[in-house]
Amino acid sequence: MKTGIYLHVPFCHSRCNYCDFNTYVGLNDLYEPYVRALQEEIRRGPELYGNTLAKRPPAETIFFGGGTPSLLKPEWIGDLIRTCREVFDMRADAEVTIECNPGTVELDYLAALRTQGANRLSFGAQSADAGELKLLGRAHAFADVGSAMTAARTAGFESINLDLIFGLPHQSLDSWKRTMEATLALRPDHVSLYALIIEQGTPMHDWVRRGDVPYPDPDVAADMYDHAEATMRAAGFTHYEISNWALPGHECAHNVIYWRNWPFYGFGAGAHSSSVQRRWWNVRRPADYVGRIQRGESVEMGYEDINAVTSRGETMMMGLRLLEEGIRLSEFAERYGAPLEHFYAAELREGLRLGVLELSADHRGESDHDDLHVRLTERGHFLSNQALMLFVGGV
Repeated sequence: MKTGIYLHVPFCHSRCNYCDFNTYVGLNDLYEPYVRALQEEIRRGPELYGNTLAKRPPAETIFFGGGTPSLLKPEWIGDLIRTCREVFDMRADAEVTIECNPGTVELDYLAALRTQGANRLSFGAQSADAGELKLLGRAHAFADVGSAMTAARTAGFESINLDLIFGLPHQSLDSWKRTMEATLALRPDHVSLYALIIEQGTPMHDWVRRGDVPYPDPDVAADMYDHAEATMRAAGFTHYEISNWALPGHECAHNVIYWRNWPFYGFGAGAHSSSVQRRWWNVRRPADYVGRIQRGESVEMGYEDINAVTSRGETMMMGLRLLEEGIRLSEFAERYGAPLEHFYAAELREGLRLGVLELSADHRGESDHDDLHVRLTERGHFLSNQALMLFVGGV
């Protein structure tokens, strides 16, 4: 199994109207103390996995998420990357992703990020429509996305993702088509498309509850997803995960670790980690996190032991999100000590009967030989929740 490193940066200039992530505004004075606390937690990390600094644990990727990681100075991000490389055994060309907000980064900043060791960027574009961006509470215009893309290419970034959100209140299919067209005109290497979820505790939830804005129309959202599949396919992108499309060689290696239900290290306020048998999460408030680190205390806020039943179910539900690869039967059997059919014979039969699952011998993965996979059918792309729910519970 491969592992990845996630670094949470919980700071923002302002909170978006749909966001329920662990983010905070107005904590500028905490930026550098937070970075130093992150470095210290990273140095402690191997102890959590039973390793010592004499034997560095391996890691394949680093992902800076938030919040807005690009609020940090490039040299601070460089310090964090170097600390990860000192503590963990990482290839020189390991994927290092930084999430950035368009309109807040310029060429000098991005060039400095590249020099510090970042090699992949993810811009939160969200929409090409000014009214939709305002509804979402985004501070940028879509023109800023184009400027950021140009600056990133000039700075030497060869792998760039754009995030989009669809299924918004008042959003029409024609508006979504224009957003897709404008996005592809920027020639990204990877595109993530997420259906809006109205989360409790957000301004968007309050507006919908009061009737100030309509609840998103799920039928229109389905049409948008259908259009995205056709449009991205025509543009040469592979639909490799339910919400993600990539040009060949530009799949997000870090997120693939999550989808394969492999272990990952999470550092920072509110960050989650998983050793496969156990997962745990950190204290959420940045000031509490920094204070605990400075006092030499644990930042863990809670944990959950993962039994075999839960692990198998999560492996199925996450792995089936990988549309090209799905679940490789030989790997599943090796991991859990018995064939997949031993645990999920009835669920497989039902998925095949419903036409949402298929067994395929196509070689899509990393082995050098063909292997049988179970994966979602094209019909299953649109009924993925129904297909994945087959594996809730289990034995």
